[in-house]
Amino acid sequence: MPFSSERALARAALAILLLLPLLFMHARAGAEIGIALLDLAFLGHCARQRDWGWLRRGWVPIGAIWWLWLVICSLPGLGIGGWHSFAQALAAVRFLLLVAALEQWLLVEPAPRRWLQGVLSAAALYIAANALLQFVAGRNLWGWPRYADGSLSGPFQKPRAGAPLSRLLFPAILPPVMRLLGEGRGRAIAGGALAVAGVGTIVLIGQRMPLMLTLLGLLVSGLLLRRLRPVVLVCLVAGTALLGATAVISPPTWYRLVTKFSYQMQTFPDSEYGLIAARAVVIASQHPLFGQGFDGFRNACPDPRTWKGWSAATQNAADGGGTAPCNIHPHNHYLQMVTDAGLPGLALFCALVTAWLIGMLRRLGPDPAPLRVGLFVGVLLELWPIASTSSFYATELMGFMYVMLGLGLAEARAAGKASEKRQGLRP
Repeated sequence: MPFSSERALARAALAILLLLPLLFMHARAGAEIGIALLDLAFLGHCARQRDWGWLRRGWVPIGAIWWLWLVICSLPGLGIGGWHSFAQALAAVRFLLLVAALEQWLLVEPAPRRWLQGVLSAAALYIAANALLQFVAGRNLWGWPRYADGSLSGPFQKPRAGAPLSRLLFPAILPPVMRLLGEGRGRAIAGGALAVAGVGTIVLIGQRMPLMLTLLGLLVSGLLLRRLRPVVLVCLVAGTALLGATAVISPPTWYRLVTKFSYQMQTFPDSEYGLIAARAVVIASQHPLFGQGFDGFRNACPDPRTWKGWSAATQNAADGGGTAPCNIHPHNHYLQMVTDAGLPGLALFCALVTAWLIGMLRRLGPDPAPLRVGLFVGVLLELWPIASTSSFYATELMGFMYVMLGLGLAEARAAGKASEKRQGLRP
C-alpha cells in the first residue's frame, strides 16, 4: 500500500468521523456502520504500520481486560443470554477501538481536532435550536410537537434532547465563553449571556436528570476554571429564576422538574427507578462473580427467582413487584456492569472509568484550556455513578460520549507532547 493510499484511508476515516454526530442523532444503523468502518480502518492502519504499541499504553490494557471478562461472563452456560448475548459482548469492543482510533490516529494533528470540535458544537446548537423552536412555535424543524409529557424533544420525536445536550453543552460553550470573558466588560457580559442561554435551554427542555447533571457540570467547570466562577453563580441564579417562572410560562416543565421530581424523591424506593435499582441489586447479589452476561438485567429480571422487592410497597408481596421493574437495562451504567459481569466486572469498569478521567486530566495545568475542561465535564457527566442513564452500549446516546472521550484524550496527549517539547528546548 503506497503512502498516498494510507493518506486516503485516513481522510476517508476522518470524513466518517465528522459525520458520526449526525448519524448518532438520526441514523443509528448508519452510526453503527460508521463505527465499524472506522475500527477496521484503524486496525488496517496499525497492521500496515506494524504499530501495536498502543495496546500496552494508558487505559487500553484495562479496557481490554474488562471487555474480555464481559465476554467470558457472556459465554453460554455462564451467562443466560445464549449465543446472542455472547455475540453482543464480542461486539462491545467496537467502542473501545473507536476511542483508541481517535486518540492514537485520527486526532493526532490539531486540524482534525478543531474540525471535530466544530461538528460537536454544531450538534449542540442543532439540538438547542430545535428545542427552543419547539418551545416558542410548538414544533421543531421536523414538524414534531413537544412530547406528550410536556418535555421538549428537540430534533427528536421522543424526549431524548436533554441527555446529549447536557454533555455537549460544556465543550460547545466553555471555549467561546472563556474567550469572551477575557476581552473586556462588554464581551464578558455576552459570554455570561451565552452561558445563561445554554443552562436556560436545559431547564426548558424539562428533563430532570440532564438538569441535575448540568448543575454538577457547572460546579466542576467553576472548580477548574477560576475566571468562570462568577458566571457559574449567575447561571445558578438565572436558572433558578427560570425554573420558578416555568410555573407560569410552561406548567408541564414545572410539573416534571418540581412537582413530579419532589414526589419521586419522597417515594423513591417505590418509584419505577427505585424498583429497577432494587431488582438489579438482587440479580447482582444472586450472581456476584459472573453476573448474567451481556444484557444480564433484561434476561434475568423476568425470572421469578429475582422477584424480591425492597420497597415498602413490595417487601411483603409474594412476587416482590413481579415483572413491573423489568426493563431492557437497569438505567445506571454501574448497575448494568454488575448485572452483566458481576463484581469483578464492576471493579474493572470502575478502573477503566478512572483511567479515562485521569487520562483526560493529564497535563491540564493551573490555567487549563476551556475545551479540555468542557470535554472532561461532558464525559464525567455521562459516567457519573449517581444518575439514571441509557444503556452503556446505546450508540445513539452514548456515541457522543465516546467521541468526546477520544477527542479529550487526544487533546491531553497533544498537550503532553507540547510540554515535553518545551522542556526539551530549555537550557
